[in-house]
Amino acid sequence: MPKMKSHSASKKRFRKNAAGKVKRPKAYKQHHAWAKTRKRVRQLGEVSYFEGSNAAVIKRLLPY
Repeated sequence: MPKMKSHSASKKRFRKNAAGKVKRPKAYKQHHAWAKTRKRVRQLGEVSYFEGSNAAVIKRLLPY
C-alpha cells in the first residue's frame, strides 16, 4: 500500500505534540500590533490547540 501524503498547507501551519493534540497559532497577532494592548499581543502568542471535530479533520490531513 502506498504512503499517505500530508497536506502541504497544514504541514506549514500545524504541529502534533507527543499526546497527539494539534497545536495551532492564534489569529490577529500579525498586523497593527501597535493598536492592541501588550497583554493582548502576548496572549495571542501563547500556544493553542484544536478541539473536537476540528482536531479530527487536521489529524487526517497530517497522517505522520
